[in-house]
Amino acid sequence: MDDILEPLRNAFEGQIDFHGQRLAEILSTVLLVLFGAISFVVGYIYKDIHLTLWVGLGGTLFTGLVVVPAWPWFNMNPEKWLNSAGKGPEVLVDGVKVH
Repeated sequence: MDDILEPLRNAFEGQIDFHGQRLAEILSTVLLVLFGAISFVVGYIYKDIHLTLWVGLGGTLFTGLVVVPAWPWFNMNPEKWLNSAGKGPEVLVDGVKVH
């Protein structure tokens, strides 16, 4: 059953990928600055604060749709973690060996 659920779990939850996190951070910063500048220019040209806010809100929502989901391009370099069932390094804590 885990063989069936694992690909679905990875698709919805994603894996830890530090390169993908960096890409998401850069994308969010660039898109928010870009849409902020566009909304300012549009508001300045049309002299309409409501239009400025709506363009800014639309850009923020678009940025959220691009950055928040676990898209495949954010999970191209997942981190390899130690298997919890395997025998890992032993650490001595208060005279007791801990795995």
